[in-house]
Amino acid sequence: MDMKLEVVVVPVSDVDRAKDFYTALGWRLDADVATDGEFRVVQMTPPGSPASVIFGESVTEQTPGSARGLHLVVDDIDTAHDELARHGAHPSEVFHDAGGVFHHADGDARVPGPEPRHGSYGSFLSFSDPDGNGWLLQEVTERLPGRLDPAATSFASADDLAGALRRAAAAHGEHEARTGAEDPGWPDWYARFMVGEQAGTQPPA
Repeated sequence: MDMKLEVVVVPVSDVDRAKDFYTALGWRLDADVATDGEFRVVQMTPPGSPASVIFGESVTEQTPGSARGLHLVVDDIDTAHDELARHGAHPSEVFHDAGGVFHHADGDARVPGPEPRHGSYGSFLSFSDPDGNGWLLQEVTERLPGRLDPAATSFASADDLAGALRRAAAAHGEHEARTGAEDPGWPDWYARFMVGEQAGTQPPA
């Protein structure tokens, strides 16, 4: 049985303030429902994310601002930093871990700047919402093998699909340059490339 993580509850003290903050970051408002004066549910989704966050009134017993280690994945950490800064999120500078694997808690072994080779999974930045709930962005440019099911390839947005098509086009151009011939079967090649990229398997020959 599939068990897909789709909702994370974020504890906030001021629902409208949190809604304004995440809206300014470009997150989609999925729902804002109040059944009475003491119960309200707001659901929002980060761009391109299959999972959403929920906050509101009487939706959690957690202390506002107590959420930590919430990760968002991006494919360009420097661009993401600049975008967050433009939208008032006050992100940290980009950093990586001295050990090169994930990151230590409380900033231990934190090294300024991205992972030197911009290796996938190695570069991070952090930011907080107005209540202090802590978010981290992680740069992932290439998935580890087996991370995704190649039989369940999907794209969360038109931008994601367009980006995958652009990468496939560039890779296919290199493929044709290597073989010295035009490839009439390019749609099939694109499809294999895009599925393999998501699944972390070898690209087509």
